[in-house]
Formats: sequence, C-alpha cells, structure tokens
Amino acid sequence: MKLSLLMAISFLIFMIALFTGPNMISPFHMNDVQKEILLSIRLPRVVVAALMGAALGASGAVLQGILKNPLADPYILGISSGSALAAAFGLLSGYYLFGKFTIPLSAFAGAAIVSILVGAFGWKRGRLLPERLLLAGVGLSFLFYAVLMLLISISSYEGIRRAVLWIFGDLSIADWSLIPYGLFFIAAGLFISIARAKALNALMLGDELAHSIGFSVHKERLLLFISVALMTSASVSLGGTIGFIGLLIPHIMRFMIGADNKLLIPVSAVCGGAFLCIADLIGRSVMPPMEIPSGIITAIIGSPYFLYLLRKRDVLGE
Repeated sequence: MKLSLLMAISFLIFMIALFTGPNMISPFHMNDVQKEILLSIRLPRVVVAALMGAALGASGAVLQGILKNPLADPYILGISSGSALAAAFGLLSGYYLFGKFTIPLSAFAGAAIVSILVGAFGWKRGRLLPERLLLAGVGLSFLFYAVLMLLISISSYEGIRRAVLWIFGDLSIADWSLIPYGLFFIAAGLFISIARAKALNALMLGDELAHSIGFSVHKERLLLFISVALMTSASVSLGGTIGFIGLLIPHIMRFMIGADNKLLIPVSAVCGGAFLCIADLIGRSVMPPMEIPSGIITAIIGSPYFLYLLRKRDVLGE
C-alpha cells in the first residue's frame, strides 16, 4: 500500500511539474506555442530533473550502505567538487570546443577523474576500504573547492554568475540532446546497484557475515562504488550539483518501506526524481522571470526536515 501510494504521488508530481509553472498549460487545450514550450522546454527539463534526482537518491542509498554511515551523501566522495571544478573551468575559460556539450562533458570528465582518484586512495592491498574511501573523498573535496573558489575570485562578473549557477544546480540548460548519454550512465549505475542489492544488504550486516554467505566483499564494494560514481558523475554533468537529495530521500524511504536495498534503491530513485522535479518547479515559479537554482531549493526544504528527522527519529541508530 505504501509503495503504491509513493509511486502514485511521484507520478502526480511529474505531471504537475510538467504542466504548471509561471504560466499554466492545460493538457486538454494547447495551441502551437504551448505545445512547443511543453515539448522543447518543459519536458526535457522535467526529464533531466527526474534523472538527476533518481541518480542522487539511489546513490545515497548505496553509499550509506557501503560506508555504513547514515549521514553519507553522494557528494561526500568529492565527485561533485571535481565535476564542479571542471565545469567551472570550462565556463570561465570561454572556450567551447564541443559547443553546448563542452560543459557537460567537462563536468563528467572531472567527476570520472575524481572517482578514479578516490578509488585509488581508498584501495589498499587489494581491498577497497570504506574508511580510506571516505577520508580520500573529504580531502579531495576540500582541495577542489579551494581551487574552484580561487578560479571564481579571479574571474569576470559574468563568468562568476554562470559558475555559481552551475554549482548550485542549474536546470535551465536542459534540452533533449543532453539526455541520452546521461540516461545511459544513470541507467547503467542503477542496473549495477539494483543487481547487487542483495550483496549490499549483506555488507551492511558486516564483512565477515557477507563473506560467510558467499559474497566477495571487496569485489562487491568496488562494483557498488562504480555504480555510485557513474550515477553521480552523470547527474552533475546534466545540471550541476544538487545537495540533500542523496542524504534525505533514502532516510525517508527507510522509515516508510524498510531497509531492504532491493526495494530501497529503486524507490529512492523514483522519489528522488520527484523531489527534484518539485524543487525545480518552485525555483522557476517563485520569482518569475528570475529562477532560483534547484540546489538552493533542495537545501531550504531538506535541511530543516533532516534536522527534524535527527531530532525525532533514530537516524544514527543510537
């Protein structure tokens, strides 16, 4: 019953985000201009928001299991900072070698490189160690954000504005041409994480238990890390960095449907997509024609609710 209700609410949110906004569009009476707006502007934007939110929601669920840390977030591994730095460098340099694909490609390349670096630092004696992974991510994140702030501090006003919009999540650049490659990597990451959900359940109970029931602990952890890297990299490349989805959505879903990752991961993906769609709708509707970056909206909504969960619920298991 809860699962059906969650799916119905998520679908309703997608439809609301598609047809409402600064200017309402009736699905039953549309002229040619409204059809063009719907198909060329709103629909790709909602699809991008759904993909990004799905990637972050699922990544959060996986990462919290890998690290055995309920406060883990997809961006804690430094992937977002490396991606944001690469994207900002492209924005601030003014060189667009691949046209409109330059910034998304730069962001994905930066995220991929950071994922490899974090994995290399976290790998020791043939094992991927959660503690080393976490510390490497935090350290690299501080380093890349410091370099990013340096770039912004020496850049022109226009360059600063565009870079800041990207850092806080800018879905206004969404169009159909950006979606296929993002969909491919996010779908690949989701497939791996859902396929290894049973192994993740075992890892959360302890490495010794997981090994005793037949799982190769370090191989499974590496595969799950790769799935997180794929989804987070693709998400950031599509529209910048969005906070709190990967932290908040898996917690809410655990309270509602339990901690079985075979169900938690896909449900966190669907509800993460719905959450980002509603955040984007709020961002483009509150102060038209200006838009508030979606990352700001998710932080404004997410941080008070997470503090409420921390106060009222057993978030840390203590």
